[in-house]
Amino acid sequence: MLRLLRQKKVRDALAGLALLTATAALVLSPSETIAGAKDGLTLCFNVIVPSLFPFFVLSSLVVDLGLAAYLGRAMEGLMRPLFRVSGSCATAVALGFIGGYPVGARTALQLYEQGLCSKTEAERLLAFCNNSGPAFILGVVGAGIFGDSRVGLLLYLTHALASLIVGLLFRFYGGTRDSRTRSVHPKPIQTVTLPAAFTGAVTRSLQSTLNICAFVVFFSVVLRLMSAFGVLAAVAHLLSLAGFEAEWARRLVAGLLELSSGVASLQGGAELTGRVSMAAFMLGWAGLSVHCQVLSFLVDSGLSARVYLAGKLCHGLIAAALTWLITRLFPLSAPVADYLVEQTESIAALDFSTALAASTLAALTGWLILAGLCGSLLRKRCGNPSHKGV
Repeated sequence: MLRLLRQKKVRDALAGLALLTATAALVLSPSETIAGAKDGLTLCFNVIVPSLFPFFVLSSLVVDLGLAAYLGRAMEGLMRPLFRVSGSCATAVALGFIGGYPVGARTALQLYEQGLCSKTEAERLLAFCNNSGPAFILGVVGAGIFGDSRVGLLLYLTHALASLIVGLLFRFYGGTRDSRTRSVHPKPIQTVTLPAAFTGAVTRSLQSTLNICAFVVFFSVVLRLMSAFGVLAAVAHLLSLAGFEAEWARRLVAGLLELSSGVASLQGGAELTGRVSMAAFMLGWAGLSVHCQVLSFLVDSGLSARVYLAGKLCHGLIAAALTWLITRLFPLSAPVADYLVEQTESIAALDFSTALAASTLAALTGWLILAGLCGSLLRKRCGNPSHKGV
């Protein structure tokens, strides 16, 4: 079978058959297509644009204004021993945890294009810096899907811990020597003016956000059609033959393809431990839709998509194992503070304008913190007579 797939004629024939099938599905079920597209556009308007666009602008400004480079010189002593990446990569790790998919991956690519990390370091970084944001896990998954803030908090903690573990594991990727030889005297930091950086950040961020929205709408339509024509049920049935229960197989297939649909399928039912563990896997894996968003950035970069996908698979498996272990040791039956419940539920109820304002404020706060830290480091460096200006 694999030998046949290596032949170009076979691949072209399969691609043509897939296109004909997709065209037939669009013609035979236009109502499902329209409904799927509307669902995708609603998700983009309420979630994708307000949550990602401000952080895309932030990541571009941090790299173009040289803040990542200044911060990298301070974080080199931490990032190099732990993850075998340059100190500048701390920016991608931090934004990956607070900005959500795919802010961390896009920042890693920018660092690589600016020469702030080597190809091997960028691939190590991609394996663990593309994570879900706290608002989605605490609000949508915890308070919205499971109706329990403790679940959201547990999932975010295991999600973050699993990501760091993946980073420690992938420090061994690329052999014992880095492909980039670091100089004792670092090269001068190249920056652009603030107006140029701001203009470029906004335009590039808008383009990246629209690209992501296109993938969201596309996969929303695909999932709707696959469900309407019984494809998801057929794949779930095949997994059930391999030992999965039919309901769990259906949930797993949805989560492998699209994250939000997968976690939504976990709402209700028995076996809370199993549902929470599967949610942890889906959040770590992120879904084919998110992967396509990331791969759209990597098409012309030369970075390995296999390393990224391997990192996400490891992330999902480790997060699921950690979640299962913790829920076995500490069952989700203890009372929780009413204040935490109110806070997480309020996150899930945000509308577009509020979510956009909150995301913009969070991005601006992060930018000011990074700018202040880099300014402090620069003053210390310039005030030390033993160092020359950067």
